[in-house]
Amino acid sequence: MTLQTPPPSNLREMPSPQVAFHRTELSVILSLYGRMVAAGEWRDYGISCLRDVAVFSVFRRTAENPMYRIEKRPKLRGKQGMYAVIGMDGQVLRRGQDLKTVLRVLERKLIRAVE
Repeated sequence: MTLQTPPPSNLREMPSPQVAFHRTELSVILSLYGRMVAAGEWRDYGISCLRDVAVFSVFRRTAENPMYRIEKRPKLRGKQGMYAVIGMDGQVLRRGQDLKTVLRVLERKLIRAVE
């Protein structure tokens, strides 16, 4: 019986880590998403986890461009804040350090005058 040693691993071969939403962050986002679905505003979502950004996209219909994108960019933690809400036209609606305060810009859409 011959004993073989595994080939030396090269650190460059390892895939780079991805940015993803944590469970607590997703619960805050999905809570807002559920309320907006119940109100009839949103219908579908998509999640993308890339090397430097995690994106939660919200759609009115599946085949359209996203209405809003909720982005997490950890590299901007010390500068502008790592969370951002971006509109359909690419305009940054709100940016900050706390996810709940950043999402307040979307919660205003739920408030309607009752006559």
